[in-house]
Amino acid sequence: MHIWVDADACPRPAKEILFRASQRLHIQLTLVANKPQPVPQSPLIRSLVVAAGFDVADRIIVEKLSAGDLVISADIPLASDAIARGALVLDPRGELLSPENIGERLSMRNFMDELRGGGVDTGGPPAYGQRDRQAFANQLDRILASARLA
Repeated sequence: MHIWVDADACPRPAKEILFRASQRLHIQLTLVANKPQPVPQSPLIRSLVVAAGFDVADRIIVEKLSAGDLVISADIPLASDAIARGALVLDPRGELLSPENIGERLSMRNFMDELRGGGVDTGGPPAYGQRDRQAFANQLDRILASARLA
């Protein structure tokens, strides 16, 4: 398993959890972003800087991932593409996205996008907090434990 992180929008606390998990379990981890990301010195962890542009990082992640890899992202279209290629997807708030729930999430995302396009202020997600961090860490542990057993 390789862990791919859509790093531009991933909260720092989630990245720190991922760094520790990578080191503890000896799992390759790659942060993909439009700008350099600070990463600990480790042969397991790297930062891949891609060209600026709409969904460039997302396309690179989808191109490079293999079935069974884990993608960390809150980007629903990226999650949908990664799932279609056989990856597991976890959002930074701890929600596991799957073939069973991605269609509904994609429909809701498109609906909200239409509302925003029509001038409706839909607000944004709440601030990333301790509950989100804990949910993410717990779900990550479950995913990595089941991957080790497989």
